[in-house]
Amino acid sequence: MDLRQLEYFVAVAEERNFTRAAARVHISQSGVSAQVRRLEQELGAELFDRSARTVALTVAGKAALDHARAALAAAGAVAQAVGEVTEVIRGRLAVGMVIGCTLTPLFDALAAFHRAHPGVGISLLEENSELLVEQVRSGALDLALVGTASAAPDGLEALTVVGERLVAVVPAGHPLAGRRRLALRDVAAHPVICMPPGTGLRTVLDRACAAGGLRPVIAFQASAADAIADLAARGLGVGVLSASMAARYRDRLEAHPIDGAADPAYLCLLWRPSPAPALRALLPHARAAFGAGAGPAGTAPPGYGSKR
Repeated sequence: MDLRQLEYFVAVAEERNFTRAAARVHISQSGVSAQVRRLEQELGAELFDRSARTVALTVAGKAALDHARAALAAAGAVAQAVGEVTEVIRGRLAVGMVIGCTLTPLFDALAAFHRAHPGVGISLLEENSELLVEQVRSGALDLALVGTASAAPDGLEALTVVGERLVAVVPAGHPLAGRRRLALRDVAAHPVICMPPGTGLRTVLDRACAAGGLRPVIAFQASAADAIADLAARGLGVGVLSASMAARYRDRLEAHPIDGAADPAYLCLLWRPSPAPALRALLPHARAAFGAGAGPAGTAPPGYGSKR
């Protein structure tokens, strides 16, 4: 077996799809499939169950995955160690970003890093925040931009981009329109339109409702702020967004702070302690790109607006 086969195996395992894995490693799907088949032949066991629409690891595949990741990490460490001695940073950076994000400072940071260190390959994965946090913890990702209900999830380093309270958005003429503030029980008395589970905004909302003994009817779940705003504007329910997200729709929706949901939802960059050289080199670019907008109570930076 060789490192290329292990890389393709890990990519398919993490993407749960051969097509997405092929796009991630920048070769054809047939090439990924052929290399994985060769690896299976050499090991004498099938690593994937291909019978369903989503590719799943077999028992043998699960047993092999951590060892494959460790082998790739060890190989990367060799290149990084040599790079540090020669002052040339090489290797790869795997970056995650919450689905639907349009936060352009992250792209600015990646572009600046690429100009400074062209020898480092960069990959970008979109997923929901909950899964991204776990992939950073496991080492599958080096860095991720996520929405969370806490400024720094346990065991991870964090740069808080923004922390904001939830607001309810309704069109003119809605029974809740015209009020300066709303209680959480007022919001919960109407159908609610919000982000799906696994996002920071939804976690904050669910925790607040549980603490208040409320069980709102979630009428619609949408992956992007635009969809939530569009549904709320049509009178299909009370939308729940962050303050800066809601500000984009002030031409057609009123935004009201929600009493009883005081905890902020955060947008953060996360990484593991003791980062590798490539990530250490990227972090100053990230801090510079997010600038004054980063902090525990930061103002939303330019380009802000994401599924959190």
